[in-house]
Amino acid sequence: MGRRVDYLMGKTDFSKLDAGHFMESKVTTCFQGSKADKVAIAITTGSFGSLPVVDEDRKLVGIISEFDLLKALRSGKDLSMVTAKDVMTAEPVSVREEVSADELMKTLEEKHFIRLPVVDQHGKVIGVVSRTDILKGYVQSETGDVPWWM
Repeated sequence: MGRRVDYLMGKTDFSKLDAGHFMESKVTTCFQGSKADKVAIAITTGSFGSLPVVDEDRKLVGIISEFDLLKALRSGKDLSMVTAKDVMTAEPVSVREEVSADELMKTLEEKHFIRLPVVDQHGKVIGVVSRTDILKGYVQSETGDVPWWM
């Protein structure tokens, strides 16, 4: 599906948009048992910066970031020998799709995050939203169209 803001027609009140409008619904995730070297490949080839870690039901249980992987490397760990669970941040910050644009921006700013997982009422990952997604949403809401260079 992609982002709902990609389908806005004409100008839209940006303040009325929420995480569900900005989020990318095609989310690459990993499992707690995923080898950290494979996660590193996914992060670098996908230019994600981090991946949500989910259980068998797609419930969010952690997040693994570039920082987590670099920390493991600095401590002498062989990424092919450790799992996502070994190096992930457990109980990560997430948002629901109804979270307003303002609250979403506030969370990203206060926590110094680049992106956040979006979960449903059961904690299942349904999307991810980044600072860039919000800015693209702003541009789309103001112009009703993505500029020619995007």
